[in-house]
Amino acid sequence: MVVKVESSDGITTITMARAEKRNALTQELCDGLYEAYRAFEQGDDQVAVLQAEGPAFCVGADLKDPPAAMWKAVPDVSYKLTKPMIAATQGWVIGGGICLVMTCDLMVSADTTKFMYPEAKVGVFGGLMPGIVSRMPHKVAMELLLLGEEISAKRAYEVGFVNKVVPLGEERKEARRMAGVIANSAPLVIRTLRDFANQTLPKGPAEIFVPERYKLEKIATSDDRKEGAAAFRDKRPARFKGR
Repeated sequence: MVVKVESSDGITTITMARAEKRNALTQELCDGLYEAYRAFEQGDDQVAVLQAEGPAFCVGADLKDPPAAMWKAVPDVSYKLTKPMIAATQGWVIGGGICLVMTCDLMVSADTTKFMYPEAKVGVFGGLMPGIVSRMPHKVAMELLLLGEEISAKRAYEVGFVNKVVPLGEERKEARRMAGVIANSAPLVIRTLRDFANQTLPKGPAEIFVPERYKLEKIATSDDRKEGAAAFRDKRPARFKGR
């Protein structure tokens, strides 16, 4: 199991469990995260914590088994959320791993956390990262994107990308404390605050395009599409089922 999901006290905990590969993203892991986000949104819990096992939070795409649809791992892009998500990080957060935390509402980082986006150095670009320009100051975001150099948890905190930096081993405890505050607050107010705030947040092109493209892909691969083609071929009325 590469993604573990637990629920208690109104909090969903989503854990990437591919520690031996530093939680590098395969399609299996991306699909598992997508299903976890969907279950959280459709469930009763009011807030989620996204965390990872091992010394690294996520080192981006697995270059030996790269995901065809990495965007499915990204909260709020893969599955639209109306409830807050908090990231708890440690160690390396590289490439696509930054995309995972970029769209979370809050982030607690262990002091070992290091952010890096080296894609320009290896000729890779998935499209989602430019959205970081609206999540940290422009010049710092461009430093991350264009230079591909390491940014420490301390610097990320100083520029407002991280809410709190704590000693290694305390990040999950602090993320859960924050989650507990939200879980015990008025759900309608929390969701409306989040919705209104996010409406003021500019999104990168891929953040807008990818969810819409996914809707079209769902239609293209749906049972209804197959039924429509079969009905046309058989010269009979189609029996659509909405799936």
